[in-house]
Amino acid sequence: QVQLVESGGGLVQAGGSLRLSCAASGRTFSSYAMGWFRQAPGKEREFVAAISRGGGNTYYTGSVKGRFTISRDNAKNTIYLQMNSLKDEDTAVYYCAAATTAIPKGDRNKYDYWGQGTQVTVSS
Repeated sequence: QVQLVESGGGLVQAGGSLRLSCAASGRTFSSYAMGWFRQAPGKEREFVAAISRGGGNTYYTGSVKGRFTISRDNAKNTIYLQMNSLKDEDTAVYYCAAATTAIPKGDRNKYDYWGQGTQVTVSS
């Protein structure tokens, strides 16, 4: 089992940047594919980005391509989401998730563990 704790959220002006972190417990972090999801008020939780176990493959939803970058440091049991050129519509609670499936990509049902989330608010 793995426990996930997100951090790095906050209030930022449109056009600004934030970097989210997700720290995982356990000694088998590198055996999990990881992902970021977000949920805005009144909306479904949606896929943002995912990264393979070794970090060699990444996947993004279309609306964040070119603006967000997912990465991981297996030595630190941590994944990151660098968010640049933030827009109002990026406002949401951001969740990290871990999957035992090798390539879960954006399929929410393939993720086994979830963090509690961190709030990102973009003001215009």
